[in-house]
Amino acid sequence: METPGSAPSVPAVPDESRPDLPGPDAPAADVTGERAPETDAAEASPGPTWRFLVAPRWLGWHLIVVLSIWGMLWLGDWQFHRAMAGNGLSWAYTFEWPLFAGFGIVFWARTVRDEFRLRRGTGGAGHGATAAGPALPEGIGVRPIEQPADDADDAELARYNAYLAKLNAEVKGHNKWLGSR
Repeated sequence: METPGSAPSVPAVPDESRPDLPGPDAPAADVTGERAPETDAAEASPGPTWRFLVAPRWLGWHLIVVLSIWGMLWLGDWQFHRAMAGNGLSWAYTFEWPLFAGFGIVFWARTVRDEFRLRRGTGGAGHGATAAGPALPEGIGVRPIEQPADDADDAELARYNAYLAKLNAEVKGHNKWLGSR
């Protein structure tokens, strides 16, 4: 809760087109993914945290996941029967479709896990979004970009630039006979 005259808890975002990115002078806590205490309290819901799983929106999500996984496994079985009938290319698809089904299961499980974490308010460092935007994955740090050295005193670069200028002067007007300028 902010009081009049106090500093805002969310850093100002310099680029309004990308409000999900923190500004260059954002504090390090915002970049590492630590959640603000007021954000955790607001997102934590009273009562059992599993109830969202039986909400109509989530039931539709579960149905789509089950149908997709069943469809991918059916396609893998179909490709297996084609491969057994002599289609050599179907052997790759025989193993590819169950792999896609496995990716679907992992994606669904991680989505449910992240929703549990969000509803419990235990996003943890590196896993949740901050008020300034999404957090970076664990193990990835933020390093300031180093400015390149000034090349004004580089003699080799100056000679190369002079050579390029000489070549440009030599070819100027070279194709005037083609009618282009």
